[in-house]
Amino acid sequence: MTRTAGASGTSSPPEHRATSADRTVWTRVDGVQGSTLHLLTARIGRRHYAPHIHDEYAIGVTVDGVETMRYRGDKVYSGAGSVVVVEPGEAHTGGPARPEGFAYLCLYPDAELLGTAIKADGGPERPHFAEPIIDDRRLGEALRLAHRALRLGEDPLEGESRLLAVLGTLVGRHAEAAPKVVPGPRRTDAARIARATAVRLSDELIAPPSLAEVAADLELSRYQLLRAFRDAMGMPPYAWLAQHRVTRARALLDAGHRPAEAATLAGFADQAHLNRWFRRVVGVTPGAYRNSVQDSAPRRPAS
Repeated sequence: MTRTAGASGTSSPPEHRATSADRTVWTRVDGVQGSTLHLLTARIGRRHYAPHIHDEYAIGVTVDGVETMRYRGDKVYSGAGSVVVVEPGEAHTGGPARPEGFAYLCLYPDAELLGTAIKADGGPERPHFAEPIIDDRRLGEALRLAHRALRLGEDPLEGESRLLAVLGTLVGRHAEAAPKVVPGPRRTDAARIARATAVRLSDELIAPPSLAEVAADLELSRYQLLRAFRDAMGMPPYAWLAQHRVTRARALLDAGHRPAEAATLAGFADQAHLNRWFRRVVGVTPGAYRNSVQDSAPRRPAS
């Protein structure tokens, strides 16, 4: 079953034309190889996404204008027709590179779904994309058609078939085995500090410790903690915690909770606080996002 919701309560995808207005549409598709797949259709005029990470791959195509994002320490640009791939756990931003804005489509397959394409195509066990911007117009067009078929939901067999073909081509043509990097002592320490901090913040989501408390427990100064966390995560602890709470709130909304309940259970001070961060990371209000997933029954997978 396909469910769609827009930033302003609309259920139709945005037209891809030069405009400064922002419009974001989320669609949830259930039953794709036993997984739930989220789709995004967006026209971004002025807004920039806050630094955030995804648990899934983010695979998209720019359909109009030019996007810019900060990824792996570099500022990169994606023009119309380019494919964009962001790997799980990689901090990144996103926004328009020009006053006229940009439009893009994106889908978010989890590792299990992408694994189906890896096994089918004989790709690397752990696919790695060295560059986030891929200039492959035919693949971009195939991705656009797969996204459209899945979003409309008129023929589940077509949507699923197009999706797996696109993922197989992407992996087979552009992925490589993840590089084996032996980190230096400073990077190892930063990763250890960031991991310990993230675990504690996640465990104490509702009433998180102060920066001074975490630093003291790790026998660090607050400056050392901040530097190590930013080096490893690409953002300071407060921003990581906010986007982690957004991820938790999304899961709660997927499960049918109301926005006010999700705000409380995810540790936000109130619904207004959730709304601000949710829009910065997801692009829509929690209420609009919830409309795309509430009361949705699993769609029968194609066979």
